[in-house]
Amino acid sequence: MQEEKQKVMLGLKLPTDPRWVNIVEKDIEEILTDHAYCEQKAASNAISCIVKFAEYPDVVDEMVRICQEEITHFGMVHDELKKRGLKLGRERKDEYVHDLSSFIMTGGGREQNLVERMLFSAMIEARSCERFRLLSENIADEDLRSFYRELMESEADHYTTFIGFARKYGKGIDVDKRWKEFLEFESSLMSKYGKQQTMHG
Repeated sequence: MQEEKQKVMLGLKLPTDPRWVNIVEKDIEEILTDHAYCEQKAASNAISCIVKFAEYPDVVDEMVRICQEEITHFGMVHDELKKRGLKLGRERKDEYVHDLSSFIMTGGGREQNLVERMLFSAMIEARSCERFRLLSENIADEDLRSFYRELMESEADHYTTFIGFARKYGKGIDVDKRWKEFLEFESSLMSKYGKQQTMHG
């Protein structure tokens, strides 16, 4: 029931193949290192939103909160690595985020730019939330199950925050229509992913 509620909330068109968990379990150091950098990039994205949309006080306030949470999550993932006698490796390129960014419309006004950035961010949070749910339910390591359950709830909150700002400030823009377009495009990407030991891979 919880899974169906989350699927409806997130709106994802194509679920991750559950066998992805079996792939990532083969190298916990790899998935945790990649996950740590995903959190770092999410914090950087929040900072970028502050810089780009400084005239929106509530956006700035929420991006400060999200940035603090994401960098805290980075530290939590790093702690999980150390607890297992593992080390944080070098940053991995996130091909999924790179591909998704190609769908952002450019050249519009401030309102359109904000909507695009918020929906792009919400999309990443939605997929991350779905991946965390899979790990929380299927990974063999009991400690990691609890770890990802906690993080899943935080990602869902971030998703709601981003999409909420798109709807709040997207006056004159059919935000729901644009969100559906994001969802369709994202589903077209997913045939490439779910095959690697990375959080979005």
